Amino acid sequence: MSKKLEFLDNESKEFQEYMKEYMHTEEIEQKGALKEGVVVSINESEGYAMVSVGGKTEGRLALSEIKDSEGRLLFEVNNPIQVYVSQKGEKPSVSYKRALSFIKNQEKIQALGEDYKDKIIEGKITRENKGGYIITDAEGVEYFLSKSQSSLKRESKHCGKHIKACIIAINPENGSISVSRKRFFDVYSKYQHEQSQKLVESGAIYTGIVKSVTSFGAFVEVEGVEGLVHYTEITHRGSTNPAKYFKEGDAVQVRALSYDEKKRRLLLSVKATIENPWNEIQTKLKVGYAIKVVVSNIESYGVFVDIGNDIEGFLHISEISWNKDVKHPQDYLSLNQEIDVKIIEIDSKNRRLRVSLKQLSDKPFNEFVSKYRVGDLVEGKVATLTDFGAFINLGGVDGLLHNKDAFWEQDKKCKEHFKIGDVIQTKILRINKEEEKISLEMKFAQPSPVEKFSQKYRVGDVIEGKVVGMKDFGIFVSVDHIDVLIKTEDLYPLKKEEIKMGDSVAGVVVAIEKNHHRVRASVSRLERKKEQEQLHAFNTNTKMTLGDKLVGKL
Repeated sequence: MSKKLEFLDNESKEFQEYMKEYMHTEEIEQKGALKEGVVVSINESEGYAMVSVGGKTEGRLALSEIKDSEGRLLFEVNNPIQVYVSQKGEKPSVSYKRALSFIKNQEKIQALGEDYKDKIIEGKITRENKGGYIITDAEGVEYFLSKSQSSLKRESKHCGKHIKACIIAINPENGSISVSRKRFFDVYSKYQHEQSQKLVESGAIYTGIVKSVTSFGAFVEVEGVEGLVHYTEITHRGSTNPAKYFKEGDAVQVRALSYDEKKRRLLLSVKATIENPWNEIQTKLKVGYAIKVVVSNIESYGVFVDIGNDIEGFLHISEISWNKDVKHPQDYLSLNQEIDVKIIEIDSKNRRLRVSLKQLSDKPFNEFVSKYRVGDLVEGKVATLTDFGAFINLGGVDGLLHNKDAFWEQDKKCKEHFKIGDVIQTKILRINKEEEKISLEMKFAQPSPVEKFSQKYRVGDVIEGKVVGMKDFGIFVSVDHIDVLIKTEDLYPLKKEEIKMGDSVAGVVVAIEKNHHRVRASVSRLERKKEQEQLHAFNTNTKMTLGDKLVGKL
């Protein structure tokens, strides 16, 4: 026992506690031994086999220990078998799996040799006993971790946890290897600091193993120490999801950046192992260049595209199509699709590259303008309805049909007469090339109220209607759904201040302007017309009376 605990302080409480736990474990182990046995019988119905371990001594072995993954027995009656005898007596308990573990531990002890102290092991806690925990490494070697050396909360469950520990004692006789987690923290802290400084100073590229992946990065073991690859140090593309790039156990190339003394953490980088691709971007690409890319990620607001040198470009949803009604990028593009795009921005300082898909195709507005002129008839579908009108899709471009340009009646609205998807014919009213806007009208297909009015009335006809509007420059009277204007100077002999809304006012039509959809009337003209008619009637009557008198004298 002198070598097993040679570095511990014999006077310390930890030593006394460890000795108590370790000796308890060793006492149990001393009851067992590795034996060469022979299978003498197999009782499948009861689930056990009897194994002769020397002389007349036989032990019971559970069949589950000697079956493969498909449930087939690995041994038959009279086959030799190595077992570990763990109890004394006429019918001791034997274990095939424990024998395999014992052999592995013996091989490990031999490999360790005399220089075993403070060697770091890594494994998973597979079971717990009264004295502590059993840790099993990737090779199947088992280690004993006493509770006093574990630095684990005793009330918590720890089976399944991955931990590291330092070897503090070995026992070749029973194949036990004892480890300490407390010792590991002391040894590793010093080693981590020294080794991290070496890694940073060397500036070399190392191959590490991913130990765990989190939302903020990946922990990678390099040359015996763990370091963090932050998610911003994974790729030159910028912040990314570590789970997309790593999984536990992956081998990865890293370069040590720095060592955080306060947090005792080595900071690593994957992207620092390759040349900065932005240098290539600055020398080989320019705004306006067309390049071939691959869709690498699709979001609701746009698409990320792989340029091919660890750089991602961003294609905003507004740059996918000239069609303004793009609901989601996935309606136009799919993952891993190869497309041609145009570079519209290179911001090396902020590591941002923006591209456009639509700018490689002709602008629909330009095509429309080259094909149509003001006054042309066009057919389209109602795309959007608003309070002020409707937007009509004309095949790549939208035109605005305002309520006042859709109906002659001022109180009518597009949203009350159309529904989305209706196909209607309109006429181009205006084309604003600077603002790329198209105005439409639809009421041209119907005779205007003024045209209807002109079919019934002529200039000089007398009309009468009720006052529906009053302005500084005159009043409006409604006649056959037309608001007829009577200017203030044409109201005489009426006084404007005495006129009220709803009053009936008569006048003579003085103008019918079809092009401007206006009708004007005059009360003054009506008065003059009445006077002329009265004068004409008087003159006619006077002539008749004089004639009659002359005829009577003759």
